[in-house]
Amino acid sequence: MEDNKYLTAEEVSDRYRGGVSVGTLRNWRAMRIGPTFVKIGKAVLYPAAELDAWDQKNMIICRAPKRLSMDTSEGA
Repeated sequence: MEDNKYLTAEEVSDRYRGGVSVGTLRNWRAMRIGPTFVKIGKAVLYPAAELDAWDQKNMIICRAPKRLSMDTSEGA
């Protein structure tokens, strides 16, 4: 049997260093946006693997801008 890890809303908030509050997670659940969660009775749990996938989906890749070439053929 796989050892799946689940986090509470408080643990998810800690994972994102408070950048996502428990209240925000509650609102996202109501709107069906944000990370995937599991609800068992009153317990709301977030699978760690789903949070990892959500992180990847929301990753922004930064690339250095192309350098402008200096045209030296024109005199100053």
